[in-house]
Amino acid sequence: MKAKPCGTMKAKPCGTMGKKGKHVLAFGTFDLLHPGHLSYLEQARKQGARLTVIVARDNNVRKAKGSAPVNDEKARLALVRALKCVDEAVLGHPTDIYKSVERFRPDVLALGYDQAPPARVLRRELNKRGIAVEIRRMKPYAKHKHKSSHIKARVKENGE
Repeated sequence: MKAKPCGTMKAKPCGTMGKKGKHVLAFGTFDLLHPGHLSYLEQARKQGARLTVIVARDNNVRKAKGSAPVNDEKARLALVRALKCVDEAVLGHPTDIYKSVERFRPDVLALGYDQAPPARVLRRELNKRGIAVEIRRMKPYAKHKHKSSHIKARVKENGE
């Protein structure tokens, strides 16, 4: 069985179901869903047989980025759930981002190319919690064009 493609346009399959038999966990805010997000999730999907996506809570986004997301957590979750390559999408823990990793115990943790925290910090915290998981960093996709902060800046610049 082939994996489901990601996105709404003609997308390539995101791997083969059962190919690696691994459960992959990906995280993100996914505000203003764009091709960079789709690329990240497609790459994550190729890392295993099942992709679960954790969508950041509004309060965690405010803490991490210093401002609220444009779309609230329920809207962002609905968008991610609608993507064909995502097997499951859930909201993250309201106070402890590592609780989601504890809950799902994935084989692979797929990180975006610029996603915090750094892998060494993540590894240290996961080791403290007794979680052995492979951490893989996904490659950027047109990072100067398809990055939420750049898109928001362009919109603000154009007065839209």
